[in-house]
Amino acid sequence: MIVSVSLLLAACGPNKVPDAKNWDIESFTFTDQEGEPFSKSDLKGKVWVADFIFTNCETVCLPMTSNMAKLQKRVHDEGLKGVEFVSFSVDPEEDKPGVMKEYASKFNVDFSNWHFLTGYGQKEIEQFAMENFKTIVKKPEDEDQVIHGTDFYLLDQEGKIIRYYTGLNKIPMDEIIKHIKILQSN
Repeated sequence: MIVSVSLLLAACGPNKVPDAKNWDIESFTFTDQEGEPFSKSDLKGKVWVADFIFTNCETVCLPMTSNMAKLQKRVHDEGLKGVEFVSFSVDPEEDKPGVMKEYASKFNVDFSNWHFLTGYGQKEIEQFAMENFKTIVKKPEDEDQVIHGTDFYLLDQEGKIIRYYTGLNKIPMDEIIKHIKILQSN
């Protein structure tokens, strides 16, 4: 009886992110802004934050990337090590590695722990986003804008989506930082 109560209390303890999704994502190997392969295995053992953007976006991507850059700086200022950032392009035909790097440079990002990924087909990223992140990515025919979600996803050291948060307005920075610290304490 005491053992089962202890296990129950441990499961609800302070070292768990509340309402964790625990959605596993499939392995991937894509191409980063340097033209180098980058995979899920490169993130093993690290907490990471992901989003979906594209470089010629006329609406949400600029504020999202700006907000992610603020989060990256906040993680640095908090002294948190081993946290990675990943932005998946939802317009891979346009977003070649050099285009992604030029776009990211406008936000003064630290490329040592932020990877802008491309190198897949449009249908592949649409399927990957829906099956793994449970979010829509859709490029309508004959249009240059892509429909996509605006969330930031927090993933644990095993590559499981733990939580997601708005990446556009009123970003819950304190909550994200708190959840990163919880994951790193496990």
